[in-house]
Amino acid sequence: QVQLVESGGGLVQAGGSLRLSCSGSGRTFSNYALGWFRQTPGEVHEFISAVSRSGAVTEYADSVRGRFTISRDDTKNTVFLEMNSLKPEDTAAYYCAAAVTGYKTSAYIRAVQYDYWGQGIQVTVSS
Repeated sequence: QVQLVESGGGLVQAGGSLRLSCSGSGRTFSNYALGWFRQTPGEVHEFISAVSRSGAVTEYADSVRGRFTISRDDTKNTVFLEMNSLKPEDTAAYYCAAAVTGYKTSAYIRAVQYDYWGQGIQVTVSS
């Protein structure tokens, strides 16, 4: 089991940047594929980005491709989401998630594929 805690959210103006971090504790972090999702009230989790266990494979939603970058540092048990050129429509609660997998080069885009979730952190982009 792994416990996930997000940090780095907050309020930013449109066009600005934020860097989210998600720190994991418990089992070996490198055993997990990792992902970021976001959610607005009344909606389901929306896939944002994912990275494989090896870090070599990444996936992005069309809405964030070219603006957001996912990375992981297993020496620090942390996954990052660098968010640039933020838009008001990026406003949401952002969640990191971890998927147990034996595949080192698979990145997962569906919420049901993830086994553990953080508590979420709010990102608000003002216009």
